[in-house]
Amino acid sequence: MNIAIMGTGYVGLVTGTCFSEMGVNVTCVDIQKDKIENLKKGIIPIYEPGLEELVHRNYRAGRLNFTTDLISCLDDVEVVFSAVGTPPDEDGSADLRYVLDVARTIGRNINKYVLVVTKSTVPVGTAQKVKAVIQEELDKRGVDIEFDIASNPEFLKEGDAINDFMKPDRVVVGVESDRSKSIMEKLYKPFMMNNYRMIFTDIPSAEMIKYAANAMLATRISFMNDIANLCELVGADVNMVRKGIGSDSRIGSKFLYPGAGYGGSCFPKDVKALIKTADKIGYSMNVLKAVEEVNDNQKKVLFNKLIKHFNGDIKNKRIALWGLSFKPETDDMREAPSLVIIDEILKAGGNVKAYDPIAIDESKRRIGDKIEYASDIYDATLDADALIVVTEWKEFRLPNWSVLKKTMNTPVVLDGRNIFDRVVIVNSGFVYYGIGF
Repeated sequence: MNIAIMGTGYVGLVTGTCFSEMGVNVTCVDIQKDKIENLKKGIIPIYEPGLEELVHRNYRAGRLNFTTDLISCLDDVEVVFSAVGTPPDEDGSADLRYVLDVARTIGRNINKYVLVVTKSTVPVGTAQKVKAVIQEELDKRGVDIEFDIASNPEFLKEGDAINDFMKPDRVVVGVESDRSKSIMEKLYKPFMMNNYRMIFTDIPSAEMIKYAANAMLATRISFMNDIANLCELVGADVNMVRKGIGSDSRIGSKFLYPGAGYGGSCFPKDVKALIKTADKIGYSMNVLKAVEEVNDNQKKVLFNKLIKHFNGDIKNKRIALWGLSFKPETDDMREAPSLVIIDEILKAGGNVKAYDPIAIDESKRRIGDKIEYASDIYDATLDADALIVVTEWKEFRLPNWSVLKKTMNTPVVLDGRNIFDRVVIVNSGFVYYGIGF
């Protein structure tokens, strides 16, 4: 089976590589020449555990190919996945220009049947826009070529994307015809050998499922952060509260960990887009607006605790930061809490020295030399007046507190992910602040 995937970002590259691992002949397409040339050389544009090895293996085997020219492979493929970016527009809605550009290219150049599958996260109604653009281009050519559209949203967790794709909880596919359903079943069959987990819906429902899922997870995070802040004020232990409500089978324990706010490429963008979709048709998503507000405020909680500890003055203070990426096992810093914290510290006259196992290069690309970068956790905390833990990387969990006590100017720890035992740290001579206490 031959397929093409337009876009070699996070979703496109993972999708294409995993399909090729199952024996599908995949052509990954991107308009960025440098990115394609680097991929041919084995240089991967993103960090994702296990991805580099899979790309190299399948490229060498000839099942995974890279090109800048979608037109060159259209006659040879049965399916084209559109996995291009849908960045927030100025008003928060999803920018569909790249999705529609792909549709326009397909309509202008196909000579036989093709199934066009939207993989990008897009608002409800996008697939019909894609269909209309393709048909418009076919009409301009004066040709009658059959094609189908489908929606196949991704549910990949950064840091565990390979496993998520290979062993999915579910595969959601929105279709309009039996032919497209049959093709998608065939394509995903290797992933369904032990447990059939495909869910076929109409296309608008598939588009909504992705937004609704991310909005629900974002809601759980913001709810727990709100509860944590209230626990701190009333003297309750947020960890006990989390365990108590998480043991209820109706609620469950996932996504109930308080923290410094959610970030990344999905939750912030998708919550905004869903709010905007509703606004456009005259409906207000009041719950999600509150979720967004809570999250924006939560990203400043650690800074506010820092300022309060130093009585409102951190001018010339050295602040160590552990973690730059929005979550562990990725270098993604999109909407990361670290960016907000760094900005607030710098505006208040403080200095930042940060360490992250993976994301330092990405931070340099984003903010340059506004901060210092450390070689390890201890280098970051040398002569520091406070330590802020933003990302829960595994290597941060068991530091030598006696060493930190000797090398820091002031023994203050602000734990943005509640990964440390408060009693242990306090007994080690530190002032400790967590989320919710």
